[in-house]
Amino acid sequence: MTTASHPGLRARLTAPARTVWAKHDRGTDGWLPLWRHMEDSAAVAGLLWDTWLPRNVRALVSTELPGGERDGRRLAVWLAGVHDIGKATPAFACQVDQLADRMRDAGLEMRSAKALGPDRRIAPHGLAGQALLGEWLRERHGWARKQVGQLTVVVGGHHGVPPEPGQITALQRHGHLLRSPGPSRDIWQRVQGELLDACAEEYRVQDRLDAWRDVRLPQTAQVLLTSLVIVADWIASNADLFPYFPQDAARSGEERVAAAWRGLDLPAPWSPPAPTEDAQQLIGSRFGLPDGAKARPVQEAAVELARSMGGPGLMVIEAPMGEGKTEAALAVAEIFAALSGAGGVFFALPTMATGNAMFPRLLDWIDRLPSTRGAQHSVLLAHSKAALNEHFADLMRDSAQQIVAVDLDAPKAPRAASAELVAHAWLRGRKKAMLASFVAGTIDQLLFAGLKSRHLAMRHLAVAGKVVVIDEAHAYDTYMSVYLDRVLAWLGAYGVPVVVLSATLPSGRRRELVEAYAGAADAPEEAFEAVARATAYPLLTAVRHGSAPVTRTPGASGRGTDVVLEPFVDDTDVLVDRLAHELEGGGCALVVRNTVKRVLDTAKALRARFGDENVTVAHSCFVDVDRAAKDADLLKRFGPPSTAQGRPSGPHIVVASQVAEQSLDVDFDLLVSDLCPVDLLLQRMGRLHRHQRGSDQQDRPERLRRARCLVTGADWDPEVPVPVRGSVAVYGAYALLRAAAALLPHFEQGDVHPVRLPDDISPLVQAAYADDTDEPAGWADALTDARERYEDHRADQSDRASVFRLGKVGVPGKPLFGWVAAGVGDTDDTPAGRAQVRDSRENLEVVVVQRRNDGTLTTLPWLAPDRHGKALGGLELPRDQVPTQRAAKAAASCGLRLPMQFSYADVMERAIAELEELYVPAWQMKDSHWLSGQLILALDENCQTHLAGFSLSYSESDGLEVTRD
Repeated sequence: MTTASHPGLRARLTAPARTVWAKHDRGTDGWLPLWRHMEDSAAVAGLLWDTWLPRNVRALVSTELPGGERDGRRLAVWLAGVHDIGKATPAFACQVDQLADRMRDAGLEMRSAKALGPDRRIAPHGLAGQALLGEWLRERHGWARKQVGQLTVVVGGHHGVPPEPGQITALQRHGHLLRSPGPSRDIWQRVQGELLDACAEEYRVQDRLDAWRDVRLPQTAQVLLTSLVIVADWIASNADLFPYFPQDAARSGEERVAAAWRGLDLPAPWSPPAPTEDAQQLIGSRFGLPDGAKARPVQEAAVELARSMGGPGLMVIEAPMGEGKTEAALAVAEIFAALSGAGGVFFALPTMATGNAMFPRLLDWIDRLPSTRGAQHSVLLAHSKAALNEHFADLMRDSAQQIVAVDLDAPKAPRAASAELVAHAWLRGRKKAMLASFVAGTIDQLLFAGLKSRHLAMRHLAVAGKVVVIDEAHAYDTYMSVYLDRVLAWLGAYGVPVVVLSATLPSGRRRELVEAYAGAADAPEEAFEAVARATAYPLLTAVRHGSAPVTRTPGASGRGTDVVLEPFVDDTDVLVDRLAHELEGGGCALVVRNTVKRVLDTAKALRARFGDENVTVAHSCFVDVDRAAKDADLLKRFGPPSTAQGRPSGPHIVVASQVAEQSLDVDFDLLVSDLCPVDLLLQRMGRLHRHQRGSDQQDRPERLRRARCLVTGADWDPEVPVPVRGSVAVYGAYALLRAAAALLPHFEQGDVHPVRLPDDISPLVQAAYADDTDEPAGWADALTDARERYEDHRADQSDRASVFRLGKVGVPGKPLFGWVAAGVGDTDDTPAGRAQVRDSRENLEVVVVQRRNDGTLTTLPWLAPDRHGKALGGLELPRDQVPTQRAAKAAASCGLRLPMQFSYADVMERAIAELEELYVPAWQMKDSHWLSGQLILALDENCQTHLAGFSLSYSESDGLEVTRD
């Protein structure tokens, strides 16, 4: 930027150096000289550092630099300035003839792009820039070859993939791509040196390079510098913010940057002070507790532990369902953010549905934070269907913004007095969205930080500046845990505060999480063994990176339930009779099945006895909008007594799949469950007598005032139970048998030995997952066989996950060369992307519409009107033009993930071919973003169709049913 003390790059350059170009628009023939893009990028990097980067990120970059944050800023600005030096090479400059001719006229000879041929690919400008900067540091400033890589890799990796050693070696053998041989070689070298010298002088690093020569830059700092340069480059490359020449040639650099930055209007990071309230006041004020309500012991202990840690770290909160773990996590997040300088929060959840449920709670919490009042902060719902969420859609609509340089003389709009939450227009898209300050989303977004993929540095910047909360930690299998543990290792190295939540965490898994974050701790092995041996419940475990863990054992809230367990025959007719008996005096029962087929079969039998109106179905095979409506209906009717409306007074049965396990605050009088792993069964029990209904549950039907759970889905007659095939396919025989073994005393003694919640949660979980648990007599052979298959499966999961898993944090000073080598390329929150961090086959996702008898396509007929009363059901979807915005969005809200039958390669291939027969060219246009690229599944007027050898039937009440033709 040109000032009296800094004349700018142009004034430092000779005529040949000023001809080097960086940007060209083939449509307008506009262009940008390299010196100008260097200035733009450096200026943006400085503004990002000063106003947008969280305090902890700045500290991470600067820690090992002798001048601290002052050095950190200089280094970041300088690297942003030189990041495109590789464009000052024949391999790049030859691409636009008229601009290459200007350079040739100044003495910079080069062959044409056609003459250089495919060799040009050996010298992408990032790699070329890495080579030129390294040479300059060695020859002009005396750096050793092994020292330069920790800085030059930032230049080499600014397009998302740090170069690999083989690429570096190949370029060394093709010097003509960096400088044309012959008389002009010296001119090329002089121009390259001029540009680098000018940047060193302009950005005041000339006198710092000697001091930096002995620095060993941590790999975490290299990643963050790379990502900062990427962000600065993306902003400076936006022609709406930084117009090309000749349009913008007249403005000074200072005016140009000021107009762009004001037009961009990036929200500042969250920067909370340490809360001064005691735990009771903190919980009460942040979550709007009514007068007289008190924080739960777990919440109070978590706040006190966070304050005592002396700095950010990892905290594992294990407590029963309904104990306020979410509120505890957010209270701890505020304390951790103040301690660490983190600038936001990422709340990671198992599914899109749980993410949707969490998002409004996150917004409410942000709105109550004193530190957000009068400030603007960016927020994000991070999953592939986020645009269909009403809360997030409202924010995107209200945050409509044109990203363009502004008139500096125009007045600024005033900020709101309360928290202004925006879905910022620039912070959208799969590479930038996670940079928002406050994010609720699926765990996949966090696991992607452990997957070798393009622009991985951006994912690391997104989490490095936040407090990370991981909910339902018990829900992630070995495959996902391989990624999660590696991500935790990097988060520990970054010093990112992490809060892990679970009601049912095996002790061995607790130790793995703590060890992964702590890293190569000096703590003795016994400290981590003590973590694994801890049996208290509730339990808090905390550790700082490189330190020994500590535990706290808060008291329980005093709320508890005794649940009588009863093994029950797996016979639908017998179940119907039993439920008729139990619900004779009214009441609401929940039946949880392990497969959708069992859900639908059970519901059919129950409806024959109880009537359609008294049986509700809930499972994963509903279109998105119906699934959301199901969850809302369940919460409305079966939620807490203080908020529920229309709870059935007569008998009512909800038949559900695993969707009933997580994040639904619903309450039933009786539970029937298929046998499943013990931690999941305990989650299901959390929906039984969840709330107090009258003194001693007197408001429940008399027969159902004692909590009872019938466990079916297995043949209980043999000496060793035999789980049904569908359950074995989902969970494996070993987990099911270990659950049955742990529960055996409760099965055998029934009423006299109930499961006491929460007291028995941890003992049952540890009994089911510990390696040294006694096995029931006569079960040895079955358990040994099942365990062998289980261990083989886990080893296979671990091996497959390790293929694309990010490596460990390297030693300080080791460059990031090959950091994502042999990776997966680009990845995002699509079925294919999620399949890379989850051990699941790629699912087919379709948009479901209806085809009338006349061939017309419409949205599904039963869709409810929108909030403004406008119809959404039965809207026509014309094939000769883009549908209306309302119709297209309504159709897109009917996304459906087809079940496992369609995930096998041959069936999937056939299904895709059949679905692509309904290809509508008009829907693939740029202004058809709701339907472009979607596979369309058209149901007939009876809501039926055939696909890949299967018959499909769909209903609003039962969802999708699939049978073989």
